Amino acid sequence: QQHMVESGGGSVQAGGSLRLSCGASGFSEFTFSSKYEGWFRQAPGKEREAVAVFDSAQEPRYADSVKGRFTISVDNTKKTLYLQMNSLKADDTAIYYCAAKPTTRGPRLSWYDGNRYRYWGQGTQVNVSA
Repeated sequence: QQHMVESGGGSVQAGGSLRLSCGASGFSEFTFSSKYEGWFRQAPGKEREAVAVFDSAQEPRYADSVKGRFTISVDNTKKTLYLQMNSLKADDTAIYYCAAKPTTRGPRLSWYDGNRYRYWGQGTQVNVSA
């Protein structure tokens, strides 16, 4: 089964940092293109939201709540998508999901719409204590 695999979550105090990693599983070959790839999160009792993604023009897009603190990047020598998270806040506590490749109608959807992305991971938990 083709899916994404996240790692790097954990517990950290407010102000700390974490780096999440995402790779692909079940593909004969997979390359991150820096397009239609990114990170979402879902906090308890809240809807899933986009955190940081590469849009169709390969530009990074960030949720307002993480701008200046989070950075999305790709290292294709390691076939890995990263999310560097600095100055973490308690509000960043959530399950973080990696998403990649567009669905059929993906190019017609906004970068922050989860329906734009075809492959997802199971998520990695991030807990930030105040």
